Amino acid sequence: MSTLFEPFQVGAIAVANRIVMAPLTRNRAGAGQVPTDLMTRYYRQRANPATGAGLIVTEATQISPQGQGYLDTPGIYNAEQVAAWRRVTDAVHAEGGRIVVQLWHVGRISHVSLQPGGAAPVSSTARPARSKTFTASGFVDCSAPRALATAEIAAVVADYRHAARCAIDAGFDGVEVHAANGYLIDQFLRDSINDRDDAYGGSIANRCRFLVEVMTAVTDEIGAAHTGVRLSPVTPVNDAQQDSDAQALFEYAVQSLAPLDLAFMHVIEGQTGGPRDVAPFDYAALRRHFKGAWMVNNGYTRALALDAVASGAADLVAFGKDFIANPDLGRRLREDAVLNGLRTAHLYGGGAEGYVDYPTLDAVTV
Repeated sequence: MSTLFEPFQVGAIAVANRIVMAPLTRNRAGAGQVPTDLMTRYYRQRANPATGAGLIVTEATQISPQGQGYLDTPGIYNAEQVAAWRRVTDAVHAEGGRIVVQLWHVGRISHVSLQPGGAAPVSSTARPARSKTFTASGFVDCSAPRALATAEIAAVVADYRHAARCAIDAGFDGVEVHAANGYLIDQFLRDSINDRDDAYGGSIANRCRFLVEVMTAVTDEIGAAHTGVRLSPVTPVNDAQQDSDAQALFEYAVQSLAPLDLAFMHVIEGQTGGPRDVAPFDYAALRRHFKGAWMVNNGYTRALALDAVASGAADLVAFGKDFIANPDLGRRLREDAVLNGLRTAHLYGGGAEGYVDYPTLDAVTV
């Protein structure tokens, strides 16, 4: 019987335990969407697998200027960003940790003030999202997007490929492609958003085409053993209304990705950051189509995580907000110790407060 605290092999990545730090947007990148020294400190604090995560998945990181949707989120598409991320990966590796970057294009979850030249965001559709994004003016309504022309899609796929190469150049152990939470790839997947009539719309196969093309490009560039993907079959966040047949859609998607032999699949169960039972869905059915590492996420307590790994329902469990407030979450889970509370006022933007000043268990018990 496996335990949450045992080593595991995630494709080419050997991790010291099954505890994953989930991607967490914190809006603390510097000018030019460049990671800062403060970000290096934040990831280093959580990197030692004896006290922290076996694997860190970074905050969502845009693959291009067009992919940005929130203020002060980092990029991974130019030399300055690569050099800054190298300081992060070197720090994590110095602690014995492993780290992958989450590759992100927000699609329509953006604002013209964040887009190159003040252009409209792009999506599978021209319909705006009834959602908010974070700008220099605070939280504002998302701008109306324009639908990508069929001929433009190949360039976006190429941006994913380029970002994946940049990630390896920056020293990451791999990448996770963000195909969840109502962002660009999810905007192609769901028929509640995708209203196209070309080769990327209509049937389930057509709506999965963009996802498969992106994942094929990334694995061709850096190898499947260094590549994972994140899906969220039923989450309604970012105005991602339920697909008309989510079970069929996501089973087809996972089946379509299976031949690529990805290192891992990261699945959000239920509503991101909300109820796990927001809509009926058979997650076990997805796993039957996938032979790589299976990572689960959303609302996992210590007891749920222990049971998921021990029962074989999951290989890895990702924790989000608990890792914000507890840099030594791995140790606290192992010892069943009390957790720090989360200070929500400092989640998005700011400096060290509410970011790198949460006490470790040793500091609390002195």
